[in-house]
Amino acid sequence: MQEPGRRHVFAGIDSRTDTALPAWYADRVDDTDEVMTFSEAIRDLPRATTTEVAYRNPVSDEWVETERFNAVAEPSRLRQQATGGGGKNVADGSGSESVDPLFHVPSDSYTILNPVEVYAPLERVLREQTVDGRRLAEVAFGEIRQYRGGGEVHMDVLFDGLEVTLSDRRDPITMGVTSGYDFFGGHAVYVEGFARDTACANSIRSLTNKEVVRHVGGVEAFDDWWEEILGQLDLVADDLAGFIDAAQGVTLEFTDLPFDVVGFYDLLDFPQYLAEQAASDVRANAVNPFEIDMWTLHSGATYALTHHFRGKEGTSLDGYQRVANDVLFNPEATIDRVQQAYEQQTEEVEQEGLTSGRGQARIEQVGDDLRDAVEQFESREEALRERFTQVSN
Repeated sequence: MQEPGRRHVFAGIDSRTDTALPAWYADRVDDTDEVMTFSEAIRDLPRATTTEVAYRNPVSDEWVETERFNAVAEPSRLRQQATGGGGKNVADGSGSESVDPLFHVPSDSYTILNPVEVYAPLERVLREQTVDGRRLAEVAFGEIRQYRGGGEVHMDVLFDGLEVTLSDRRDPITMGVTSGYDFFGGHAVYVEGFARDTACANSIRSLTNKEVVRHVGGVEAFDDWWEEILGQLDLVADDLAGFIDAAQGVTLEFTDLPFDVVGFYDLLDFPQYLAEQAASDVRANAVNPFEIDMWTLHSGATYALTHHFRGKEGTSLDGYQRVANDVLFNPEATIDRVQQAYEQQTEEVEQEGLTSGRGQARIEQVGDDLRDAVEQFESREEALRERFTQVSN
């Protein structure tokens, strides 16, 4: 994933919570990252304000003010620009030249949602809600990532102890949410279910439908918004555990398929470098390298996306994550997609004949066998989607 301009690692909500990073997470934190509280990290993020806009009339060479648009800019950088100061780069702390204060020039209907306005209510909700007798404020940890001079922000908020425990291993999967926004008109404020596999630090994203508040019109208080979303996490954790357990019982025998593990991800439209990384992780973790269950295939995909994705957070990553999640939540649709991609691929090959026919017959048989094995997923998926809808309403 593209490296952020600046990263905040946090543990606990404020100075009143005595919280340390879990050992598995601390081992993966860069030594240069300062660990602060969530409250400190949120208040350290760049803010935005509006100011008037004018345009130059090329005929008269005069500047004309307009009320139809407003400039969205970072106030501390506006002050720095006005005084002619250079100094610290507000966006990434690098000490290089100052950053352009302008984020965006939207219409006058654009409503600024600054980080404290959105996430201070989350702090209040976390002080009230509990997990295993401990307030979520005392078990919250994670990181906040800034891009494009701090005008785009994404964060992972995890809760130590709110987890999925798998029967075949000691390391649990820790639950939480991922959230973010930008001031460029591209990302509204969003939040969705998120989990982190403590065994390998793989991120499992898009576990719920994305809840969105757009920068347009009036915005209601965020307290109820956060309370409803967080109140569903333990239910989502139970559903995730059920899916993983069922997926471990559904396997693909690659000796019966006309492609290998790399080819499986390639047919799911993963770029070659991601397909190879995912397959490498699968081969390292599969009990039987020729008979691989859907949970292991999903885990390989999330490994590649978490540790080797070269793009930015946002639409592109979300698309690949949805494909990866279908491997776990909807294996039948995944096989259908692979089958269709294989058939299209073989149609483009000049020498189809017997080899192509055999390959199609083999994957069709695997698809038929898998459909018989995944009937249990239909009711599970329907229940889970209903839960996701509840989170979003």
